[in-house]
Amino acid sequence: MPYLRLAIPSPLRRLFDYLPPQDCCIERLQPGVRVKVPFGRREVTGVLIEVSEITDVPTGKLKAAITVLDTQPPLPESLFKLARWAGNYYQHPLGDALSQALPVLLRKGGACEYAHQHLWRAAKAADIAQLGKTAARQRELLLLLLDHPNGISEDAIRAEGGQSSLLKKLEEKSLAESFIHKPNHQLQNSEPLHEAPLTLNNEQQAAVSAIVRSNGFTSFLLQGVTGSGKTEVYLQAIEHYIREGKQALILVPEIGLTPQTVARFKARFNLPVVVLHSNLTDRQRLDAWLQAKEGVARIIIGTRSAIFTPLKNPGVIFIDEEHDTSFKQQEGFRYNARDLAVMRGNYEDIPVVLGTATPAIESLYNARQGRYQWLKLNQRAGNAQPPKFELLDIRQLPLQDGLAEPLIQQIRGHLQQGTQVLIFLNRRGFAPTLMCHDCGWLADCKRCDAHMTLHRKPFHLHCHHCDSQRPVPATCDSCGSTELKPVGAGTERTEEALLKLFPEFPVIRVDRDTTQRKHSMQQIMDRVHEGKPCILVGTQMLAKGHHFPKVTLVAILNADSGLFSADFRGMERTAQLILQVSGRAGRAEHPGKVVMQTHHAEHPTITSLVTEGYQAFAEQELSQRISAQLPPSLYCAMFRAEANHQGLAERFLSKLRNLLEEDILQPHGIQWLGPLPSPMEKRAGLFRAQLVLQSRDRKALHHQLQSIIYQAETDPDARKVRWSVDVDPVDMF
Repeated sequence: MPYLRLAIPSPLRRLFDYLPPQDCCIERLQPGVRVKVPFGRREVTGVLIEVSEITDVPTGKLKAAITVLDTQPPLPESLFKLARWAGNYYQHPLGDALSQALPVLLRKGGACEYAHQHLWRAAKAADIAQLGKTAARQRELLLLLLDHPNGISEDAIRAEGGQSSLLKKLEEKSLAESFIHKPNHQLQNSEPLHEAPLTLNNEQQAAVSAIVRSNGFTSFLLQGVTGSGKTEVYLQAIEHYIREGKQALILVPEIGLTPQTVARFKARFNLPVVVLHSNLTDRQRLDAWLQAKEGVARIIIGTRSAIFTPLKNPGVIFIDEEHDTSFKQQEGFRYNARDLAVMRGNYEDIPVVLGTATPAIESLYNARQGRYQWLKLNQRAGNAQPPKFELLDIRQLPLQDGLAEPLIQQIRGHLQQGTQVLIFLNRRGFAPTLMCHDCGWLADCKRCDAHMTLHRKPFHLHCHHCDSQRPVPATCDSCGSTELKPVGAGTERTEEALLKLFPEFPVIRVDRDTTQRKHSMQQIMDRVHEGKPCILVGTQMLAKGHHFPKVTLVAILNADSGLFSADFRGMERTAQLILQVSGRAGRAEHPGKVVMQTHHAEHPTITSLVTEGYQAFAEQELSQRISAQLPPSLYCAMFRAEANHQGLAERFLSKLRNLLEEDILQPHGIQWLGPLPSPMEKRAGLFRAQLVLQSRDRKALHHQLQSIIYQAETDPDARKVRWSVDVDPVDMF
């Protein structure tokens, strides 16, 4: 008897055997089809891995599958292979990895078809006279069908006041019929461009030529200074593949970047462009996913999870701002979309382009090793000049809500010249926290080892780590004093201060709090692009890829943040953020300037960035990482554990380490760091610990990971903690 071996979305790292459904034709089953099965007390949607002749489970204990949901696998073979590889590499349960690669509606067992694909219409010979006067509601329904000769969905029928339950009765009387309708989005115009491409400089032309002439799979690192025209390179390379009848997938790090990216692509191309991100409804996402799968959508733009979007005719993949940590999933299935893009390009034999002004140290290392072909754009597009840097030493200078007087004067000068100013402050809220002036008490989060941020609109304390909120107290929790003062400045407080200093100019705040509503980011961008003098105040949301042609002054208020991070990547991220923010200045014919307020004007990282640029800093950082035996010169994985009681997670990880260190079969060359409490030990009410494994041998590291996962899954103490494994972690907290 054949058995169905399925991957089930569950925490269990194993496959499950089932008997085939009674009406199933085994010979037609293909790996990758979805199968609905009983699992415990519920029904779930699994994915067929193989049909097997043998099983380790007694036949009498095997359950029968309920039904096979697909005739063809929803994922093409290359993506099915990619999802399986990712589950194995990131040490994640295969069933959950395959499930995450599918749209939500398909995970829930929904049909792999468009919305309203099943429509109703009146039969050709339908005559209203065939219905008697007593069937008034059937007459109304038939009249509605006659008004929609091209078909109407059941949802639309109900919206019009019709009773969809009567459709079957009309069908039995041969007055109505259902049919399958597939949207046809193909354009008749064969010319793929709306507007003519821009003229490329020599560096841009060389980059486009290298990409389009690549024969099959090649990984490119496209490093271009901000304003060098990387997007124009994307557009002209994509045009080449579009004219060959192929599709392009573009990944961007955050939803906030998609509106302007989509607008740029729609302005250039006379082709269907679809967008995939978490703000779409499940139905919208599946429809866009199907358009990509069927080749209707020629250009697909999406965030991290769009890496699993099937393409009928794959041509090229672009990863914009490849250094951004948003491409790494931080919960559950902890994959890195940037790295999966490279693997996908290998499977589908297409080029992959990683674009950025500030490459991740790992990407720089891969380019040095020859794994990536290195393309450089060192000159800004057009006549734009790089911004001039000024380090403003604020030691012993009085600050007005975080602003030094020399900076205030420069802001006023640029606004009076009719240009725009960008103020960067990577802190949301009114102030980082609230302090008692009498006893020094700080408003700490009761669930985290962190201070609560003070917000004014609405007035409350908010922990941005666990999302807990509480009213602002009238008196100190410690001594009862009413002398409670905000400490430090956030975007709200800076906005308030600027409104007082420059009442005649609009101040526009851009952070998570002001961009929560749909289209709010696009409305802000439209307002800025009007070109009128204004002040932009925002967090790192402003640093990524936005084009502000009238911004001539960028002020970085807390340039020192991140310089003394416990994470070895702290310096890298600080440098990337400073350069990305600085790149918003002087992107058109207006010259730009960057003023960095700092208490450490002689710090080597800051001075190196200002005087020598990112490349010199990155080369030095890479050299230091190699000397210190840190990634990317070796491979790294982290076990994380959390529990309700302090010390429990740490003891659990210590037990695992002790068991494996005593194992004579363990691979050589594994370095153990910890277990230790996490840098923020308490978060969301749970106490956290971590155990880091490092090795120069990737296979040895993964062999060790499999051993420790086996020990963790079989350890009775594992029920007292929640643990996870993170391969190639980007966040050491």
